[in-house]
Amino acid sequence: MPAIVEADDSGTYVVKFRGAAQGPRALVAEIIAGEIGRLLGLPVPALVLADVDPVLARSEPDQEIQELLKKSAGLNVGLDYLPGSLNWEPALTPPVDRDLAAKIVWFDALISNVDRTPRNPNMLRWHKQLYLIDHGASLYFHHDWGTRMERSKSPFQPIVRHALLPRASDIDAVDAVFAPLVSEDAITRIVEDVPDDWLDAEDTPELTRRGYIEYFGARMETPRAFVVEAERARKL
Repeated sequence: MPAIVEADDSGTYVVKFRGAAQGPRALVAEIIAGEIGRLLGLPVPALVLADVDPVLARSEPDQEIQELLKKSAGLNVGLDYLPGSLNWEPALTPPVDRDLAAKIVWFDALISNVDRTPRNPNMLRWHKQLYLIDHGASLYFHHDWGTRMERSKSPFQPIVRHALLPRASDIDAVDAVFAPLVSEDAITRIVEDVPDDWLDAEDTPELTRRGYIEYFGARMETPRAFVVEAERARKL
């Protein structure tokens, strides 16, 4: 249950709460996946850490939301609110540029994003531009932490259901441009932005951060199975 929140920096954000049923790992995925998307130059709304004061719950009449705010005291994830944006619908909007579609397919295959299907595309149109939202379901390997290195080599077969796959151009060409950007240094900088208390479920925050870095390092080794699978699915 995200909420539109006006923050003390005068910005307005869609805040996703750590106390929600999905737990803090969904917020970890939002930060890591979202910042990788921004690293690649993709249209992902700006991300912030939003410090929620539990006193806000006192003025909330709905008991369920009261409990959510209390459980979410401290840092949460906020995404820049895009007022007036509309859900992306393939029948109601101009076709997505084929090269942009290929870039988004590559990105979603990298982060194992199961939530960019025609039924649930998680894309918005705002000021005639496409925006990518809701990455909390990606990086699902971290729900089974012990298998992360094995999963790093996954071809990610669900990419065949991607909403933009039919529009995508050559994904191998995208890989040649994007792969050098997803470096160990870049991933290290991104995971450093994740709060420590979201990273202590499996090990210490330091070792958990290292686990994410190692996962992406292995995922980017050649041959990249997720790229091979995405290009195979594109040609079906």
